Amino acid sequence: MTDAIKIDVWSDIACPWCYIGKRNLENGLAEASADPDGPRVEVTYHSYELSPDTPVDFEGDEVSYLANHKGVPLEQAREMIDRVTDVAAGSGLAYRYDLLKHTNTVKAHELLHFAKHQGRQLDMAERLMAAYFIEGKHVGRIDDLVALAVEVGLDADETREALESGRYLADVRADQAQAQTYGINGVPFFVIDGKYGVSGAQPPEAFAQIARQVWAERREAASESEAVGA
Repeated sequence: MTDAIKIDVWSDIACPWCYIGKRNLENGLAEASADPDGPRVEVTYHSYELSPDTPVDFEGDEVSYLANHKGVPLEQAREMIDRVTDVAAGSGLAYRYDLLKHTNTVKAHELLHFAKHQGRQLDMAERLMAAYFIEGKHVGRIDDLVALAVEVGLDADETREALESGRYLADVRADQAQAQTYGINGVPFFVIDGKYGVSGAQPPEAFAQIARQVWAERREAASESEAVGA
């Protein structure tokens, strides 16, 4: 049996294009998996902080954040938010910037690593992004993160201990160091089987195409190995 394709995704919980990219990746892989002998894929999420200097409790909305902390003119900031909201809607995501609570995401990334060790990373990534972009929930404080973790089946006490101890911070930093090694300076960024890099929130059909391509390469290599062995 051909091994699953590995897709490593660098993203941030607070990155609007990352949630769009996540949904487009899922839809593209679903399309490809419906093929006869469709590709099998394993997806892993890795940490990338877009704004590590953001306070946990940021005062102000997203427009003021972009204007005051990123130097984006107010009108341009509003246009950026309107545009990404429209693109998100096209991917089936109803962004609510009127509810959004801007925050530091390092603890959310630690939670993703804890969830990974519990076999629930994909569920946790989805829950965190939906909470942030759609439901207006806080994803920077430990109490709020524990509550979200419980919703995907993680133990409350174990989650709290993992976050309060900072046990997974080293894993977050390792992901960030790997991103630097790869030359990643923006997210989302997708590494396919350790050899193909895809930047940005590509449409579903682009992800379906590359999954099919890599799967065909895998099958061809496996057939050649069998022929040599014979």
